Amino acid sequence: MTSRWWTLPLALMLSAFAAGILVLVFAVVIIYPQLPDLTIITDYQPRVPLRVYSAEGLLIGEFGEERRAVVKIDAVPKQMREAILAAEDERFYQHGGVDYVGVLRAALSNFMSGGARQGASTITMQVARNFFLTKEKTVTRKFNEMLLAFKIEHSLSKDQILELYVNQIYLGQRAYGFAAAAQIYFGKSLDQLTIAEMAMLAGLPKAPSSFNPVVNPKRAKLRQQYVLRRMRELDFITDEQWHTADKQTLAVKKLVNDFAVKAEHFAEMVRQVMFERFQDDVYTRGFRVYTTLSATHQNAAYAAVRQVRRSFQLHDSRDDGRIR
Repeated sequence: MTSRWWTLPLALMLSAFAAGILVLVFAVVIIYPQLPDLTIITDYQPRVPLRVYSAEGLLIGEFGEERRAVVKIDAVPKQMREAILAAEDERFYQHGGVDYVGVLRAALSNFMSGGARQGASTITMQVARNFFLTKEKTVTRKFNEMLLAFKIEHSLSKDQILELYVNQIYLGQRAYGFAAAAQIYFGKSLDQLTIAEMAMLAGLPKAPSSFNPVVNPKRAKLRQQYVLRRMRELDFITDEQWHTADKQTLAVKKLVNDFAVKAEHFAEMVRQVMFERFQDDVYTRGFRVYTTLSATHQNAAYAAVRQVRRSFQLHDSRDDGRIR
């Protein structure tokens, strides 16, 4: 009898484990049929702003709450994709929506550090959250997020999921998606970015405000260095590429509406005409208006007006004794 003292505790543990599994299965059976329909992502219709261009094709105005430029996954450079995976979900192409290895690693790290410093949200789970759920940190929301991730993985390919993420994720400065962020932060298209710039952008999804290179350049640099280190550890880049990118000084644009051509009033006239015809749809349907405005002539006119204003200001400053 004494040799079997452990049988009762073991039986209780097994019973508790079985009961937990049954509760989990019951929850899945109840909740899964009630999950949102995936039409919103299978028939993705992003909110793309109105863009106005000069005769040469230079952007002179943009109107809409969300700044977004939709790109196909094939148009995203390989190293940009690798930077995203290194920063957010290195096992994206291996797991089925939930990375159990990542969950265990995050749980162990949080236990050792004594707080919730690491998360385990995969890219698929982030897509589920961004399209269907709120950001509240509750067990119910997390459970629904995981179930939605499984549902998304069964409905879309990995590349389709990554394409949604690349175009939908918020990256600060009103930028939605990496193509828009590349233009807003660096004035470049994705295929023009350096590895250093890619790593900077890839570090933004975790905290777009905290790691914003315009607002918090020091924290953004630390985050970029982490992404570069992870890219090296995963053999996405070489030692030479790593050190070169780490030392590169980035030229970050400070102004959101810093267009190549100063033609705000002209662009506003185009917006008014478009609004009269399409109403509020003009800000979300991705219209592109190519005008007859010459960038060369406009820049010359702008410079001339600025010169005349400076001349008047200089004249007024020298004429302090005149009664007006």
